[in-house]
Amino acid sequence: MLKTHSCGELRREDVGQQVTLAGWVNRRRDMGGVVFIDLRDRDGKTQVVVNSGRSQEAFNVAEQVRGEYVLQVRGGVHARPEGMQNPDLATGEIEVLVDEVVILNPSKTPPFLIDRDENVDEPIRLKYRYLDLRRERLQRNITVRHKAIKFIREFLNERDFIDIETPILFKSTPEGARDYLVPSRVHPGKFYALPQSPQQLKQLLMIAGFERYYQIARCFRDEDLRADRQPEFTQLDLEVSFVERNDILELIEALMIGMVKEASLVPLAYEDFPRLSYAEAVDRYGTDRPDIRFGLELIDVADIVGKSAFRIFAENVAAGKPVKAICVPNCGSYSRKQLGELEDIAKEQGARGLAWMAIHPESEQIRGPIVKFFSVEQLIALTERLEASPGDLVLFASDEKQVVNDVLSTLRVEMASRLGLMDKRELAFLWVVDFPLFEEGLEDGHYAPSHHMFTAPKREHIPLLDTDPGAVLSEQYDLVCNGYEVAGGSIRIHERPLQRKIMQLIGFSIEDAQDQFGHLLEAFEYGAPPHGGIAPGIDRLVALMAGEPNIREVMAFPKTAQATDLMSDSPSEVATRQLKELHIALAVSEMGAT
Repeated sequence: MLKTHSCGELRREDVGQQVTLAGWVNRRRDMGGVVFIDLRDRDGKTQVVVNSGRSQEAFNVAEQVRGEYVLQVRGGVHARPEGMQNPDLATGEIEVLVDEVVILNPSKTPPFLIDRDENVDEPIRLKYRYLDLRRERLQRNITVRHKAIKFIREFLNERDFIDIETPILFKSTPEGARDYLVPSRVHPGKFYALPQSPQQLKQLLMIAGFERYYQIARCFRDEDLRADRQPEFTQLDLEVSFVERNDILELIEALMIGMVKEASLVPLAYEDFPRLSYAEAVDRYGTDRPDIRFGLELIDVADIVGKSAFRIFAENVAAGKPVKAICVPNCGSYSRKQLGELEDIAKEQGARGLAWMAIHPESEQIRGPIVKFFSVEQLIALTERLEASPGDLVLFASDEKQVVNDVLSTLRVEMASRLGLMDKRELAFLWVVDFPLFEEGLEDGHYAPSHHMFTAPKREHIPLLDTDPGAVLSEQYDLVCNGYEVAGGSIRIHERPLQRKIMQLIGFSIEDAQDQFGHLLEAFEYGAPPHGGIAPGIDRLVALMAGEPNIREVMAFPKTAQATDLMSDSPSEVATRQLKELHIALAVSEMGAT
């Protein structure tokens, strides 16, 4: 090895040792006859001192050194002089007095500073990602990811799970997003698909008798990107035979608690994960992935405002539409401009406008453009229902149920952010269970699965598939943390007749089902055990544990929001010869390839 110790290893008890260190120049300070260098590697930093009085040759080399040069230094470990210790540095009580300096490789001036976490435009960071990854925050994030995955493997291995790899090249089947397709050279006109998840394969592994399977799986989806999406991502894929819902939930709770304690920079808010039904989550928070670090819950006020003289509310209530509100503390003095900002947010979510009331903090008078349409008794009833106090702001929404939920759930998060109610120093997990098996309404006369077509209905609801499919609840469960869905799973269908019935309800003909899922349907006829599983998203979980808002900050080489790799200039054109080998011809229009 070119070094005897890492740059974060030496302590006071190592004083007197002769050591060799190697790493990057984090900072260099020339004090005239003495050069101080903070030498950095993955483990930390050590101050090395090159004194011309100790070694003129080493000093001559150190004078040539600049930031990000790769060095090897040899010298003795000494205690720093009294008053010169650095308590913010793990190695801050010692320094290395250098006898020899070797430049292993010089460096050009980097396009941004490596030794500090300053704001740098993301395109520059991604173009020079190998430099960005040298920065302390990124190294910390990738280390959190490593520790989390290491803990997952050890946790599941101890519980008799088997790590099994599944194919990356598989069959294109409908799973909710567009597939990435791979043309076959040896089978002209035919394609593989990169897996959106190993869903069918892990079910086949249960039928094969492995009973407890897991995989740190790479998955691929060709969909529009956002802060918590990437075209390729990593999930913990897990499936177990002979289980019920609670078995999976208890297993994952123990895994999450242990993983957070082992790897996370952000602690748990609590260790007893609450469980909400889908109906309760949507009713109270307007979403099936609620952030429960704060209140601001949605309150139904239709019975009060439906009797008022405010025509919009009264007509909507008469038509069966909801009226809900949230009470925001200490915002009753919001200006017209601030209220206009909130109305713009509401309109972005489908609202036609935003009704509001504000209670004066001193006079306790209620102001707002709709106040005149309510009687004193109705205003009192509203303030009591909403537990509104002087200085509070009440925001209303009334429309179709989905619009009301979208508007108020968005405003709820917006106001919590403005008021600093989201504690970024805690992870608040909860389970959402009892999802509908199908989405509301029909698409082309057919139902759409709420999760995916392999999710089992509750056993007691199976008869409803023939009479009222829209009322059927499923065995789906989602794990939510701080407003993000971090895992989704279900107990699966394991009987061919039931799977065939679900496929018919969502519009699959017998021929389509056989063509796309024949391998799975046939396997169900060979003694498929009851089974279920879940797939926590590694990227999102690590981002939460590292306190990062964007999953790109915890991935070594992510894509941009346009699904491009700026570092390697990918995707890129390929040679005509390669296209011919794949039997592919490109038709290029002004809008691009078609």
